[in-house]
Amino acid sequence: MKLEYIDGTMLKNMTFSSAQLLEENKQTVDALNVFPVPDGDTGTNMSMTLRSAVNEMDKVDSNSISDVAKAISLGALKGARGNSGVILSQIFRGIANGLDGKDKVNTVEYAEALKAGADTAYKAVMKPIEGTMLTVIRVTAQEAQEIAKEEKDFAIFYKKIIDVARATLEKTPDMLPELKQAGVVDSGGMGLLYIFIGASEVLSGEGKTDYSNLSFKTQKRSIASQISDSYEDKVELKYKYCTEFIIYDIYPYINEYHIEKLRLKLTELGDSLVFVTDDDIIKVHIHTNAPGQVLQLGLEYGELSAIKIDNMSLQHRELEHITEQQTEEKSVKKKFTKKMGIVSVAIGDGIVSIFKDLSADYVVEGGQTMNPSIDDILKAIDEVDAEEIFILPNNSNIILSARQAAEMSNRKIHVIPSKSILQGLAAMIAYNPDVDVDTNIKNMIEALDTVITGQVTYAIRDSNFDGMTINKDDIIGICDGKILVVDNDISDATKKLIDKMLDDNADIITLYYGADVSEEDAQSIAEYISEKYPDIDVEIYPGKQPLYYYIISVE
Repeated sequence: MKLEYIDGTMLKNMTFSSAQLLEENKQTVDALNVFPVPDGDTGTNMSMTLRSAVNEMDKVDSNSISDVAKAISLGALKGARGNSGVILSQIFRGIANGLDGKDKVNTVEYAEALKAGADTAYKAVMKPIEGTMLTVIRVTAQEAQEIAKEEKDFAIFYKKIIDVARATLEKTPDMLPELKQAGVVDSGGMGLLYIFIGASEVLSGEGKTDYSNLSFKTQKRSIASQISDSYEDKVELKYKYCTEFIIYDIYPYINEYHIEKLRLKLTELGDSLVFVTDDDIIKVHIHTNAPGQVLQLGLEYGELSAIKIDNMSLQHRELEHITEQQTEEKSVKKKFTKKMGIVSVAIGDGIVSIFKDLSADYVVEGGQTMNPSIDDILKAIDEVDAEEIFILPNNSNIILSARQAAEMSNRKIHVIPSKSILQGLAAMIAYNPDVDVDTNIKNMIEALDTVITGQVTYAIRDSNFDGMTINKDDIIGICDGKILVVDNDISDATKKLIDKMLDDNADIITLYYGADVSEEDAQSIAEYISEKYPDIDVEIYPGKQPLYYYIISVE
């Protein structure tokens, strides 16, 4: 039986299926990082963005595809994390605009909406780069319009556009040399492919589509059977408290078995569970009626931070009616106690403390692997008692989210495009509350180029870069985005990286040692620098950051 139209209920089922499949395979997408370092977060960001979209669409009691698409767009925008999440939210935004006013659509109308999604995503990026998820969505949308002219059955239509998306994805290494060198396809494009596949499994109703030859696809299971008709009824609020927190300084005896046990226990206490883990931290999001019990479980595994409990029945702020002309501003005048304020993004207790000591008004906890959402940044803006606010993203993958938040806020926001913690600290030092806003913008941006950034971490897979053979778990030394050192010892790799970073113009070197490094080990590195480079001042600070053993600043 042909499926010639899809309505709001079918779009809900498709989106839910996509979210489930992407959640199952987010680590596969995360691993498609150009650098083989443990901060690949594209899959996690896209999954959490889509999860937010699903949560928002659950609130819609309508069978209109227009109403459902608007809710998906709103939810994705509120929960967008990282560049990939923001781009995904813009795709949904364009699709919603293309479906506006329609109750159901055929393949031609859907293809046109998909093209609107691609166009909106391109407009959201200042310098679009081909060979990324933008290319995958653009080519897929263009071909979808041609396919729709002949194919009216949505199940077959979707299988054909998936073939286009897959073929385009497999060409991305030929478009971006960095991808070819790393031996990976674009991670964002891979995330989109999982989204398409998830939707297709609902449309076919079979859940047996064979994509076993999909490049870099390690696992897949059918989830079509998990889709129910529950969306046709309005879902009442079963769990009242949205509870979030981060577990860090995880106890040494905790292993994968214990972590899986925690996840299973949490599933018994609520729903909408988002459970993000790496070697150093666990981030938990859950809707529950027992937030105290949830937190107590977390305390059994380590220290807690970034605790947030919201009563979802008392919504204190809703972002509504997001359109191409942005949010309609409310004329609420408020008197602020100071002219300028700063919101910074950072992770690691030591680094967060340093930003606060340098007078950051609000620090959003996040960074590699845990990019804050647009909504997180908007909430931080609301907490700052200042007329105009500077935002320091401190990560290249957060800049787009910060800019989107700035556009959505009715405050005067200035995004300083800091790409690392060290650039953010340099901008903080350059900030002067006694001069005007324009002067501060100039000084803070100029400060970004005054620091050389080094990082020491470990490899998550075998790879080759610039003639260097890198094996999984090797220690890697990176300077300003280039891998300079490969070793099997943290201390030796750090010393070699410092030797390569220093030149005749260096005056000060600062070490921020991570959560897995002792003060004694950091002091040993400082002594090495002092002995070998007696004319250079050395400072060390406990950054307590995850994933990176050392963050190194040379000025």
